[in-house]
Amino acid sequence: MIIGVPKEIKPNENRVGLIPAGVHEFVKNGHEVLVEKNAGVGSGISDDEYVKEGARIVKTAKDIFESAEMVIKVKEPQAVEIDMLKKDQILYTYLHLAPDKPQTLGLMEKGVVAIAYETIEVDGKLPLLEPMSEVAGKMSAIMAAYYLAKPYGGKGVLSGGVTGVHSAKFVILGGGTAGLNAAKVASGMGANVCVFDINIERMRYLEDVLPKNCQMIMSNKVNIEQEIKGADAVIGTVLIPGAKAPHLITNDMLKLMKKGTILVDVSIDQGGCFETSHPTTHQDPVFEVDGILHYCVANMPGAYARTSTFALINATMPFGLLIANLGWKKAAQKHNCIAKGINVVEGKVTCKPVAEAHNFEYTPIESLL
Repeated sequence: MIIGVPKEIKPNENRVGLIPAGVHEFVKNGHEVLVEKNAGVGSGISDDEYVKEGARIVKTAKDIFESAEMVIKVKEPQAVEIDMLKKDQILYTYLHLAPDKPQTLGLMEKGVVAIAYETIEVDGKLPLLEPMSEVAGKMSAIMAAYYLAKPYGGKGVLSGGVTGVHSAKFVILGGGTAGLNAAKVASGMGANVCVFDINIERMRYLEDVLPKNCQMIMSNKVNIEQEIKGADAVIGTVLIPGAKAPHLITNDMLKLMKKGTILVDVSIDQGGCFETSHPTTHQDPVFEVDGILHYCVANMPGAYARTSTFALINATMPFGLLIANLGWKKAAQKHNCIAKGINVVEGKVTCKPVAEAHNFEYTPIESLL
């Protein structure tokens, strides 16, 4: 199979869909790998490193999309990339289709096989989402601490406080991978941390692994409203696989918080878990609503591109190899985890939460295999 790796074009996105070790594995398995010129520069990877492992460097993204049977990316295809996609081409990347109707329609119209990293599922876990959730979770606490500084719009509260002065209060919505990592960093800075979740067993686990300045609280509207009143930072990390994130902080609830509170919406890729959220970029990361600061960067891990790229490809490679070695259809027939990753094929939506989000007809993937 011909594998194509274009340079990412989303603003400030410095990750890349494949590392030299990944090229080596594809070539070893008999595949051809095309990499767009300078695709890895943002992650500190030179063209020569790709060539050394057997890749062929091509000049433009057009060359990639014209020749590749499977396109491997990081972020969802931008409009200009959707235009270059071809019928029956495999697209293997993060898609986040539930909040993005134009992209969904574009992939349907192009007739591609769109396989989403975020819905590949193994034993109830999302292994291709977890490494980026780790990065975004840790980063969310760092960004919250940064924007609590008065010059950046915050309250002027130091996360860990000092002797005789209260530490900042961090409220974290969701105790999954991102929430756990946000709590690790926030508590490590000395903040007082409340983690909300709806799973008692998960909360028991978090209580065991997190330090004593972290408290686990059952997630419901009453408890959230109570805790955000005194919060300095609120980090939203909730996830429903493939679906739009629920709004746990509504517009009205902003009035309960003090001016200068910072909200960090890690769930923004799936529509955001704050009603007042909208996607931002690393160039222009924050905006204010009713005196409450919002940080809603849709590709947070892109800021730490080298770490994120290597962590991501460690997770995506085994599944990518299965798809390349077997073809998407046989891979999905033999491995249910890959079948779960297929969101759009032959113009049909095969991911139920995506179909429900846009009121499209849902076609079970099993009917197409």
